[in-house]
Amino acid sequence: MTTSYQSTLLRLLNERGYIHQLTDAEGLDALAARQVVPGYIGYDPTAPSLHVGHLVSIMMLRRLQQAGHKPIVLMGGGTGKIGDPSFKDEARKLLTVDTLNENIASIKRVFERFLTFGDGPSDAVMLDNAEWLDKLEYIPFLREIGQHFSVNRMLSFDSVKLRLDREQSLSFLEFNYMILQGYDFLELARRAGCRLQMGGSDQWGNIVNGIELTRRVAGEQVFGLTTPLLTNADGTKMGKTVGGAVWLNEEQLPTYDYWQFWRNTQDADVEVRLRLFTDLPMDEIARLAALSGAEINEAKKILANEATALCRGTEAARDAAETARRTFEEGAAGGDLPTLRIDGGSIGIVQALTVLGFAASNGEARRKIGEGAVRLNDLAITDPAFEIVLEDVPVKLSLGKKRHGILMR
Repeated sequence: MTTSYQSTLLRLLNERGYIHQLTDAEGLDALAARQVVPGYIGYDPTAPSLHVGHLVSIMMLRRLQQAGHKPIVLMGGGTGKIGDPSFKDEARKLLTVDTLNENIASIKRVFERFLTFGDGPSDAVMLDNAEWLDKLEYIPFLREIGQHFSVNRMLSFDSVKLRLDREQSLSFLEFNYMILQGYDFLELARRAGCRLQMGGSDQWGNIVNGIELTRRVAGEQVFGLTTPLLTNADGTKMGKTVGGAVWLNEEQLPTYDYWQFWRNTQDADVEVRLRLFTDLPMDEIARLAALSGAEINEAKKILANEATALCRGTEAARDAAETARRTFEEGAAGGDLPTLRIDGGSIGIVQALTVLGFAASNGEARRKIGEGAVRLNDLAITDPAFEIVLEDVPVKLSLGKKRHGILMR
């Protein structure tokens, strides 16, 4: 990958680690060096909140604006009625129009923390593809747009091929999704002068479709950029926790839990997360990443503070950090909470509950887990076979709302 980009945009994205694939690096670099580039990312409102898995793309829109360009947040009020089949094992449940609209209203709030909206050249705008998709007439759409899509090629995309190879059903409804997403790019090029679509690596096929459609129908040169699939150092998908999705909205996940997600980052992931999810300068990130042993915990606290402040606000991040300090530092040191030191650094969740005295037997411990009453760092544990792995930071084990204990090495 070249490191000699001339545009602020690609230099910024490159040094922070956002770039995986580019359709035309030189062309986009030259365009971004000479003019404001409107770029978009689409979000289907399948839930009342986005989750931390969407955060790379949200931060990319933030970087786009930081580099002087124009972010377009596209809400999928239209495509959300179908559902993206990309790498899904089964079709998504179809949502009602009212539910989609409620989800869009809820999701909108999070973008206002990450982006500056307005009427200026580089101010962000939010659009909804229902505005044009709901008005499409089937036969004219097939004549104008359908002729530009090869079914043979669509079947070759990994997102579709995976479902077919597993002999899992792929409905005609879902198969249309990639055509509609390609049409979104064409419409945004026409309506908003959009020249760039960004997304995760799983969206590469959809993005290429939109680029080719826009070139054929409108004669416009547009570009695509994808980010790497973000995994933890152990190979697991980032954002997947024992407690479920890490939601961005406060209503779906308390700020303290959000802060703790970042605080519990593995040592090997600290540098990557600081680059992607904070605005800290690169030299400061390098300094923090060089810390080792117990000192790396300070870098994790800074990561948690910075990432939480961006999503929930500075005051909320400060409150979460103080709650954590009181819970872990004062609680463990002051003896207010029972403390269990673990030899070897790991213990089964059932054993931990019984040793702490929270359950009289293994059977009772499993029953409490099954009832959803057990939490680790305030994230619910529902698997009685779950193994607690301790690093240098203590963790809090809770039964119900009133029984808490500290586990440490």
